[in-house]
Amino acid sequence: MSGHLIAAVPLTRAAFQPFGDVIDDTGPTVFPTNEGTALRIHELGVADCQAEGGRTLFSIFRMKQPSLPDTIRLMERHPLSSQAFVPLGNVRFVALVARAGTRPRAGDLHAFVTDGRQGVNYRRGTWHHPLIALDPGDFLVVDRAGPGAAFTQDYEEVPLAEAPRLVLDAASASSPQN
Repeated sequence: MSGHLIAAVPLTRAAFQPFGDVIDDTGPTVFPTNEGTALRIHELGVADCQAEGGRTLFSIFRMKQPSLPDTIRLMERHPLSSQAFVPLGNVRFVALVARAGTRPRAGDLHAFVTDGRQGVNYRRGTWHHPLIALDPGDFLVVDRAGPGAAFTQDYEEVPLAEAPRLVLDAASASSPQN
């Protein structure tokens, strides 16, 4: 086991910008709609799924229990599309990422803890860990489907040479506040 630790920090729009979009109710543009009965929090992210004949899918991931791993052993990416995870309720998770490009190493990883209402949209090619839920619950997932063996064309998984540990602060590790 490696001695490398990855400190998880709170998710913010500015800190996460190199990896994708934060999807929450503090979006960049807000305006009234439906004759003033609603506010539209506009353009929180862009689903980038059309490469090579792809189409955008909406799915639900149901996390039956928290899924915090002891060590980080692998990372994945989608070279043809973005992928979004949006909690459907107050469900916290960790977005563990590395910049798009060459195969990531332990020192390249960044971890962000959501507040339970925030989602993320990973940019095309961004390395990320499979969903790390801190609470059980459902997530809306927006990603790509395409012709032929499109899933295998748009999915790459690599083991890490080191297996760093993810460190959460006490506030992140405790249950969400409702």
